[in-house]
Amino acid sequence: MAVINCPSCKKKISDKAKQCEHCQIDLTALDADKIASLKRVSAVAKSQQLMNHSFIAMLLFCGGFLFLYWQDAQPGTWEYISAITSTVLGFILYIITRVRLILTKRSQS
Repeated sequence: MAVINCPSCKKKISDKAKQCEHCQIDLTALDADKIASLKRVSAVAKSQQLMNHSFIAMLLFCGGFLFLYWQDAQPGTWEYISAITSTVLGFILYIITRVRLILTKRSQS
C-alpha cells in the first residue's frame, strides 16, 4: 500500500482508497480526462490566488507611497516609518508574488 496525493485536494491518501477522506471525491469514477480537468482547475485556482496576493501587495505599495506624500509625513514620525514600511513591504511582496506567478505558469506548460 502506497501513499499518493489526491487529484482534487492534493492531500495524502492511500492508493487503495475508493474515496478521499478529506474532500470526499470518488476515486473509482476518475479517468484520465477527469484527472486532467481537476489539474487544470487546481492550476487556475493557484494562479488566481497568486493574482490576489499580487493585488494586495500593490495596494500596500501604493497606499504607503500615497500616504507618505499626501500627508507630508516628516522623517522620524510614526507616520513616516509606517508609510515607508508599507511601501517597501508592498514592493518586495509584489516582486516575489510576480516571480511565483511566472514560475507557476511555466510549470503548467
